[in-house]
Amino acid sequence: MRNRNGSRGRSTGFTGFKAEETRPLRETTFPNSQLDDVPDRPPRSGQRNLPVSHMKLAIPRNMRTQRPHVFVLVVGLTFLSLLVSAGVRATPGVLMMPLQDALGWSRSSISLSAAVGIFLYGLVGPFSAALMQKFGIRRMLIGALLLIGLSTLMSLGMTQPWQFFLTWGVLTGFGTGAVAMVLGATVVNRWFVARRGTIMGLLAASTATGSLLFLPGLAALAHHFGWQAPVMAVAATTLILVPLVALFLPEHPADRGLVPHGAEPDHESLRYTDQNPLRTAITALLAATRKRDFWFLFATFFVCGFTTNGLIGTHFIAICADHGIGEVPAAGYLAMMGMFDLVGTTLSGWLTDRLDARWLLFSYYGLRGLSLIALPFIDFSPESLMIFGIFYGLDWIATVPPTLRLSNMAFGERSAPIVFGWIVFGHQIGAACAASLAGILRQAQGSYQDMLVLAGTAGVVAAFLAASIGKGRALQKTMN
Repeated sequence: MRNRNGSRGRSTGFTGFKAEETRPLRETTFPNSQLDDVPDRPPRSGQRNLPVSHMKLAIPRNMRTQRPHVFVLVVGLTFLSLLVSAGVRATPGVLMMPLQDALGWSRSSISLSAAVGIFLYGLVGPFSAALMQKFGIRRMLIGALLLIGLSTLMSLGMTQPWQFFLTWGVLTGFGTGAVAMVLGATVVNRWFVARRGTIMGLLAASTATGSLLFLPGLAALAHHFGWQAPVMAVAATTLILVPLVALFLPEHPADRGLVPHGAEPDHESLRYTDQNPLRTAITALLAATRKRDFWFLFATFFVCGFTTNGLIGTHFIAICADHGIGEVPAAGYLAMMGMFDLVGTTLSGWLTDRLDARWLLFSYYGLRGLSLIALPFIDFSPESLMIFGIFYGLDWIATVPPTLRLSNMAFGERSAPIVFGWIVFGHQIGAACAASLAGILRQAQGSYQDMLVLAGTAGVVAAFLAASIGKGRALQKTMN
């Protein structure tokens, strides 16, 4: 099909979807100081300082396009930031039993604080994406890492549950929410045109890998030295990243004389905005909620969070404890899930570049649901848990690349990171509900069986919702 400027658009391969049409942007002049990072571009006469809204940055044809180490650096720093942020978000699961033993807090009160942190982690996401459009990725990332590191240090002196609620629920919730999957989506859309699914798969894998890979070490520290030891380790690791990001993370490809990977030399990038971030995020949400497919994506990602971070990520160690398995071995199984998640989600990104994303989601949610229904009925032997861990790890967050692709197709490249942030909010609402509900049901019934069956059933339902995305009344317009 042809877009509005007469060029031929790329076919999506999806029935019921139209590829995003490119809207020609109005030519805008800028002060010479804003063109310092664009070499070989002569200043125009009569330039005026005008308000900037989604600045169109024209890249000259003589700009270099082959400096792969810069793209590796950007992906590497983003990967590490997401990895550490996810590890911070998963730490309350490690602290649950030590805090219960050392301070006498109830499991339900700890679960509530963890649920609030998970909820805020999702709520902050779309606003963080809008703030990145206004202030830049690097500034937002530095501020978020500082907030995470300082708030975790504050928790070292806590003696009451409300202090855990404030530091690990509220403050780290805001901090980790700014270093979440929307960061990966923003980086991918800004720095890549080709292989977006593969790169997003790698970055998405870091969020689960970090939350699971850190657990054995943190659990061992808590077991041998008390609950303060893992808190200090998390704070130190987070603060170490701050100078690395400040010194080495470029803001935009043009800052290094590049165009996005896979783009043409005359690629035009949307770089700046002077719009209010709060208004931008809310406007994107209101426009998205008028589309049926937004609610399907939101609901399926709700189930994704319900079945991963909220249930298994927060309660798996406690589930194993109910069957006589220690904290360190249980954390080891979670770490194994994290290792296989890195493989599974990266592979999912590769598949997303090639296959129908809806049927990938159908497979992921369906298999995940069936495995959760089966979990309470296994014998919890090392062999059984290893099989479950490998299978569940491969599927842990493999849903992210196809979900982001569907978001890009439905809402357009410009709005997709913010809309995806709202979809991630659904993920975190689901995770918060599961984290809290599982603790309540366990305390009331003395078992996690009903919760696991409920979560598994939700996974099967989500599989059929995913298969229905893009059908019926197709999305004919993008929010551009």
